[in-house]
Amino acid sequence: VQLVESGGGLVQPGGSLALSCAASGSIFKIYVMGWYRQAPGKQRELVATITNIATNYADSVKGRFTISRDNAKNAVYLQMNSLKPEDTAVYYCNGQINGPEVYWGQGTQVTVSS
Repeated sequence: VQLVESGGGLVQPGGSLALSCAASGSIFKIYVMGWYRQAPGKQRELVATITNIATNYADSVKGRFTISRDNAKNAVYLQMNSLKPEDTAVYYCNGQINGPEVYWGQGTQVTVSS
């Protein structure tokens, strides 16, 4: 199983950016998918997760970020609005797939700067 992210880049404060992540390989069931981020010198932190029935957000992104999922495409998305400089980080896609195994993408850089 592989997860591949796309959509990172440079955006001005207050702007928007959308991230995508597609899972490929021998996939039978996806339980949870999510996004995490890691800023320089900081630990990796949860941004948002999604199951078939619920979403969960970090307090720092509530009301600004929206996570969604397309089960037919084995994909998860993150729409990021009203971006702030403190949102700058490498964003990682994450998925619990086929069982207890958790898979990670390679990460995509998001930079919020004027």
